[in-house]
Amino acid sequence: MKGVNYREIRGMPFVRREYIRGKPQIKIARFASGQPKNRYDYLLELVVTERIQIRHNSLEAARLAANKTMSQAGDMTFFARLRVYPHVILRENKMIATAGADRLQEGMRRAFGKATGLAARVERGHTIYEAYVTSANLDLAKKAFRVASSKIGCPTQTKITPLHKDN
Repeated sequence: MKGVNYREIRGMPFVRREYIRGKPQIKIARFASGQPKNRYDYLLELVVTERIQIRHNSLEAARLAANKTMSQAGDMTFFARLRVYPHVILRENKMIATAGADRLQEGMRRAFGKATGLAARVERGHTIYEAYVTSANLDLAKKAFRVASSKIGCPTQTKITPLHKDN
């Protein structure tokens, strides 16, 4: 299964886990990391510029890449938080792709499919990842967000907001 197949938002979201046997587990290890109680100078936000579905392994890859880059300055010099939760269950109707299966290839029309993963539906302009940093680590955080945006699979913008008036 490729993420390209599930990028567009089509149809109703399927979120009721109690009706599915073999529910997929979420791959996101943690949603917040770093030091939450501290005086930070800047808020950086990773903002999506189009309406899209983002798979949970893509969100985890972006979070890991950003945290690894920002932790070069120290684990307690920033606070980062993933702002979206993958609720939507993705399904796939597996087709037979072996040699000699010509007549079975079509499959059932509009079949329900097996649960294969989770995704978060995100609207245009929504923040998916945010980080609080000091002014000394601002350039490192910008680099981390550039790396994280490459893992998302859609165009993103990094919005920088100073948290204090004196900056």
